[in-house]
Amino acid sequence: MESKRVNGSTRDYVYQTIKNRIIDWDLVPGAKISEKEVAMQLQVSRTPVREAFLMLAQEELLDVFPQSGTMVSYLDLALVEEGRFIRQTIEQVIVREACVTLQSDQLFKLESNLAMQTLCLEKGTHQQLFELDEAFHQLLFEGCQKMRSWKIIRQLNSHFDRLRMLRLASNSDWLNIVQQHHLIFEAISNRDADKAVQQMTDHLQVVNFEKQALKEKYLDYFK
Repeated sequence: MESKRVNGSTRDYVYQTIKNRIIDWDLVPGAKISEKEVAMQLQVSRTPVREAFLMLAQEELLDVFPQSGTMVSYLDLALVEEGRFIRQTIEQVIVREACVTLQSDQLFKLESNLAMQTLCLEKGTHQQLFELDEAFHQLLFEGCQKMRSWKIIRQLNSHFDRLRMLRLASNSDWLNIVQQHHLIFEAISNRDADKAVQQMTDHLQVVNFEKQALKEKYLDYFK
C-alpha cells in the first residue's frame, strides 16, 4: 500500500488518479465507477477510495446516487464558464505582472516550453499539448511567485479542463493555440502589459466560440 502513495496520502493518490482519468476522457460522462473496482485496480483499501470519491463529488466530477451507484458527471457548460471566468480574471492580472517581474531565465523557460509546443504540432499527442499548455501558464504564476494562486485555479478548473481536452482530442488543428501562446510571450518579452492582457483574454475566450459546436457533436456527454 505504501508504494502506491504519490506526493501525499493514499486518498490524495486515488483522488488525483481518478480526476486525471476524468479530465483525460479515460472515464467518459455517464460511466459508472465503483469503490470496490477502483480499490482493486489501484491496490488500496476502500476507505481512501471512499474519501476520494467524496472529494470528487464535491467538485461535481462524480454524481452519487444512493440507489444506483456512482457515475462520472456530465459536462455542465455553466461550470465550464465559471472555471474559464475565474481563470481569465486572475490570469489577466498575472500576465500584467509578468511583464514587470519576469527575468531572462524565466523568459527562457517560457521560450523553451513554446519550442516543445511547436514540436508537438507535428509529433505530439493532444495530452502532451495539454500538459505543455498547462506548464506554460504555470510558469507565469511561478515567475510572479503566485504558486498558491495557481493551485487554487487548478482546483477550480476541472470542468473547463475537461472541455479543453475534448476540444484538443476532437480537433487536431492546434496551431491557433500555440500561436496565441507565442503572442502572449512576445508581449511579455516586449514589456507590453496592455497587449499581454489582451492576448491572454483572447486566448482564454476561444472556448466560448467552440463550446456549442462541441456540445452538438458530443451531445451525450453534456448535461
